[in-house]
Amino acid sequence: MPTTLVRNAAWAVVWDPARARQVYARDVDLAFTDDRIVHVGPDFEGEAETVIDGAGLMVMPGLVDIHAHPQSQPVQRGLREEHGVRHHYMTGLYERMQAFGGFTHEDMEAGFEAAACELLLSGVTTLCDIGALFPRWTELFVQSGLRGFLAPSFGSGTWKLEVDHRLDFAWNEQGGRDGLDAALAFIDGLAHEPSGRLTGVVSPSQIENCTGELLRDAFDAACERKVPYTFHAAQGVWEVQEMLRRHGRTPIQWANDLGVLAPGTILGHAMFLDRHSWIRWCTDEDLGILADSGTAVAHCPTPFSRYSHLMENFGDYVRAGVTMGIGTDCSPHNMIEEMRKVSTFARIAGRDVEATSLDQVFHAATVGGATALMRDDIGRLAPGMKADVVLVDLANPWMRPVHDPLRSLVFHAADRAVRDVFVDGRQVVADGQVLTLDAASACARLEEAQVRMMAGVPDRDHLGRTAEQIVPRSLPF
Repeated sequence: MPTTLVRNAAWAVVWDPARARQVYARDVDLAFTDDRIVHVGPDFEGEAETVIDGAGLMVMPGLVDIHAHPQSQPVQRGLREEHGVRHHYMTGLYERMQAFGGFTHEDMEAGFEAAACELLLSGVTTLCDIGALFPRWTELFVQSGLRGFLAPSFGSGTWKLEVDHRLDFAWNEQGGRDGLDAALAFIDGLAHEPSGRLTGVVSPSQIENCTGELLRDAFDAACERKVPYTFHAAQGVWEVQEMLRRHGRTPIQWANDLGVLAPGTILGHAMFLDRHSWIRWCTDEDLGILADSGTAVAHCPTPFSRYSHLMENFGDYVRAGVTMGIGTDCSPHNMIEEMRKVSTFARIAGRDVEATSLDQVFHAATVGGATALMRDDIGRLAPGMKADVVLVDLANPWMRPVHDPLRSLVFHAADRAVRDVFVDGRQVVADGQVLTLDAASACARLEEAQVRMMAGVPDRDHLGRTAEQIVPRSLPF
């Protein structure tokens, strides 16, 4: 089996098992054979077929993105960045999901390919992709080189807007059952996928769009298969109000009552807890429930900041003992920019410069995400770990001066400094270029898909508006 050696890396972010944390190291040899790291430290003495001069590099573990929708989001570039509805508590989610749809399988392929390139270029090596089943999903994941957690989504109903001041629901409980069956058949099939990089995730859609029976049965199926289980919860004010109306319980409390919160469960977003300033419910239980149950949270600040929403706050979740991971959710699928927002927004929400630290944020983007996905062999540079490795170019002008390279990467250079990426020991990015997919081709197809999508908006929008009426351009002609 071939061995690759990064010789004498100037900086490295390595895992210290004694302290259970990421730490800096200097002048490090990192070697991996086939798909596993075999050496991290000084003076590697073995033979290596490929040797990379690490003098101007920082070596770090690949980033773990635990919540994203790459199939559907890239086609909405230029449409969703400032779209929100003030009388929907600022969110644009419900209006956009109804009006901006109608994707073909080819559109979903183009979206995935474009997003996968963005993710790889920002140092992501593991992705939890939550979306609809489409024929080439597995094939494209294998081609991309990403380590994939594929989460086919299903539910007992969908959101429906009939009037502009109320959220309604279109229910189809048998459709939810059929969706669960199809998802489990797909997940079971991944066990035989030859690359060994793909794992299934059982993924009911949104907590308010699923019956309790469907959520419990899906959770039991995930436990039986020993795979992660994820659904959206506490992501919107209307959702919280709806769950209080139905059950007298917040989404977190009701999920806990159902018994579906546990290690291996990942809640998408979980921002609007009972204590949140936009909710101010009469209890203060939700954060403790998340911590005590071992449930993980996928924090994705970008889409919510567009709606003027903030998690209150990331550091409080960490200090409470909640397993925190980070996701990109929507375009741009840039994990380093997401880390920057996590760090910055926590300080704003907490009104405290010490509300969080980059140490905590980077932990969430690596080890926290791995823990959420039930893996102890990714997100770390240490012997025996998977060879998911990112090489950062310290000579990039925006990384310099190189006093604290992780800060330089997250707060300054971002993806511009990501030089090479390896997943499972295979190189997928070289000199800042994706080797496995064609981003330009994918984005050209996305342009065509967006034209088709926008043409159908008046037929889907509850008020019959055009796309331009819902989302005017940023400047007038």
